[in-house]
Amino acid sequence: MNAPTYHGERTAHLNTAGTGRMPDGVRAVLAECTALDDRFGPAALEESLGGVLHTEVHERLGGLLGVPAGDTVLAAGAAEAFEAFVCGTGLGPRDRIWTTPHEGVAHLTALHALRDRTRCRLEVVPLRADGDLDLDWMRAHLDEDVALVSVVHVSSACGTVNPVEDIGRLLAPHRARYAVDASHSVGRLPVDAARIGCHLLTADGWRFLRGPEGVGFAYAAPGTWDGLPQAPAPAAAAALNTALAHHTAAASLPYEDLLPRLRAVVERTPGMELLASGREQAGILAFRHGEIPAAAIRRGLARRGVVLWKTVAHENPLHPAGQDGATALRASVHHDNTAQDIDRFEQALAEVLREERHAAAVPAEGALAAVAAARAADFGRPSPYRARPVRRRGHLTLHRAT
Repeated sequence: MNAPTYHGERTAHLNTAGTGRMPDGVRAVLAECTALDDRFGPAALEESLGGVLHTEVHERLGGLLGVPAGDTVLAAGAAEAFEAFVCGTGLGPRDRIWTTPHEGVAHLTALHALRDRTRCRLEVVPLRADGDLDLDWMRAHLDEDVALVSVVHVSSACGTVNPVEDIGRLLAPHRARYAVDASHSVGRLPVDAARIGCHLLTADGWRFLRGPEGVGFAYAAPGTWDGLPQAPAPAAAAALNTALAHHTAAASLPYEDLLPRLRAVVERTPGMELLASGREQAGILAFRHGEIPAAAIRRGLARRGVVLWKTVAHENPLHPAGQDGATALRASVHHDNTAQDIDRFEQALAEVLREERHAAAVPAEGALAAVAAARAADFGRPSPYRARPVRRRGHLTLHRAT
């Protein structure tokens, strides 16, 4: 694909975990279907797409997840699929739900609503000293009162890979329904729902699969739920189908994992602190500076054509990295990134930190003038950020429940 450019140079997009760059073919399908939708309406578009929506995309999803095509469903997103699943879960006051410190705010919102509705207990599986989930704690506390277990495969907070297959084997002899959020692993790691042994697996299509926003999917084991989540727009579903085909082709090509190179840049940058937990990470790295705010660094990098994400504690309110309320930066890499992207990130980061230290050292009026000059230099130039639609969920501050 033709990578986007910024100021005449290739944009270093290090935010695939937030919003992946759509390949040209995916963008073309989305544009064509959106135009047809606008002219003839969604019903006519869905009819014209025929087997793409009702057969082909599910066959691709089944192949991706290692499950029968008939056990996959499309949704507006992973959070919408999980909410539909939770709304149909019948629990009582004696039942217990397990979640983890890696759970995102959208899933936690659904779990808290379920707890308030059924008066069940919501418990948080603790982390070990090395940052991994404490499987020994799970073995010691698992009984037939545990009715639902929700685990994130790869943490959006800092990229920790959780042992979802080990957890599946642990839960298999028991009554607990097992839900896995694969939003930040599918398209980046092999994901086999059958091997995991989960009853529900949800994912977004716009992250490492690099499809359009507003479309996700789920694997639901037979008998898991009766209802269905909110369906995506036909244009988005058709574009996801193309993204899945593109991913299958790209996955067979040689690929260098750039996460170690990215980690090395952060580790040798003075003042930077890695927010790592767990023994294994995939695709995502979180970090922050001891003195310079994350927002200032992100803006400075964006002016230099390097795109990454600023995290806030409310996105993962139970995670240790956000317990002090401090913001951080999150960079993510995928197979469409190159070593040159990491080199450009290192150069831009050094420039931003030097600029911010200089601004802190000069009088306030001089600092304001310097910032105004930098902003004026970029006025009228295209932003490297893709516009995101307003989502209906806001921030939610939660407390650890035991």
